[in-house]
Parts: sequence; C-alpha cells; structure tokens
Amino acid sequence: MDMENFIHTVISTCDYIKAKKRSKKTINLSFDEWNVWFHSNDQDKKIEPWSIAPPQLEDVYTFEDALLVGSMLNTIIRHSDRIKIAAMAQLVNVIAPIMTENGGRVWKQTIFYPYYYTSVYGRGVALNPVINSPKYDSTDFTDVPYLDSSVVYNEEKEEVVIFATNRHMESTLQVDIDARSFQGYEVAEHVVLQHDNPKATNTLGNEQVKPHNKGESYMENGKVVGILPKLSWNMIRLTKGNE
Repeated sequence: MDMENFIHTVISTCDYIKAKKRSKKTINLSFDEWNVWFHSNDQDKKIEPWSIAPPQLEDVYTFEDALLVGSMLNTIIRHSDRIKIAAMAQLVNVIAPIMTENGGRVWKQTIFYPYYYTSVYGRGVALNPVINSPKYDSTDFTDVPYLDSSVVYNEEKEEVVIFATNRHMESTLQVDIDARSFQGYEVAEHVVLQHDNPKATNTLGNEQVKPHNKGESYMENGKVVGILPKLSWNMIRLTKGNE
C-alpha cells in the first residue's frame, strides 16, 4: 500500500509539472532496486573486519515476505503504463531470491516463486482490473483490500494470466472474474504458494515453502471462479481451447 501511494504521488508530481510547463512530454518512471529488506542489519555487525568476500546481507526470507513480493509485483504491473523499468535490487545471495554456498549448492528463497512466475508468465499487455473486494484496517492503513491482483494478456500466446494475493489470515477468498471478453478460454493452470506458518523459510536442504498447481478454479458461463486459500499467492492461467 505504501509503494502504491508512493507511485501515485510521483506520477501526480510528474503530470503536474507537465501541465505547468504546458509540455507534450509524458514522463515515464524507473522504479529502481526494490525488494524486501529488514532482516540482516544486526547479523552483518558480526562480520570480522577486513574479511575477504564475507557473506553480507544474506537475508533469510519468510513466507509472508513472498506474499509481499507478489503484491509488489502486482503494483508494478498495474502501473506499467508509466513504470517502464523496475529492477529488483539483487538476484543472488545479497537480499536475493536465489542463494548459493561456496562449493556450488543452490536453493530458492520463498520470494523466488512469485518473481519467477511473474517473469515467465507476466508478459504481454497489462490489463486494468476493476476489483471489488472486502477490506480491513491495519495499524498503518485503512480500507486495505483482502484481494490484491494484476492481469496480463499475451495476445501472441492467446493467454490471460491473473496474479492474485489473498491477504486474509483466516479465510479463503472466492474470486469471480468476468472473462466474457475472452471467449473460448479455459483454465489451464492454477498455481498456489501457501503455508500455514507466515514465518516459514527456505534454507539449504529444507525448502518448506514451495508452490503447487492444485489450486481450485474453473470457468463457468464466461466467468472464472477461483478459490484462493488464506494467506496465499496465486497464478491462474487461462489459455484458448480448440474451437
């Protein structure tokens, strides 16, 4: 929510200057070096001074961090009409979705999965979803929708992909998606990232948080009905069937 408000503020500022200068130029944005980062500051204080290539900022991400990254990606996609570049801070080891060790072993952090699926399937034209969702209040924000989502249409592959986060900590969320504009499309896949423990982590040899493709969703009368488990990140992929 904070990221969304920040983007709105910057876009509004750019458009105000455009109007003030009576310019024809629309300023697009680069959202540089985004990610979750709050774990490793104390750990790095223990590094021996003058060490050669010590491990630094090697955050261990939780499942709730993965949900946040999924929603951050949704936010970027929804504003891709103005955000043309959005680089994740680092990809390997340093506050990163991919971890390695000396000698060659590698493992995926919890935040890897929303980033991976969005990178692979979030290609095409970002659609503007009109979302009607129940809401809640948090310490810092009011009227927070339980459903956070983005939608991408890949015309070349005849594919529509819905990315959706259920923020509710206790209840599943049924989503009804109007897909009448995509006649002949069927649900091809529903990937779910979920875990009962929001603090669950992936470490070397113990990846507790992994996606599965057993999500509940189906097409009915031009509408996609999807069941989003509590505290889950979801990808529902529609493809055009044989006519």
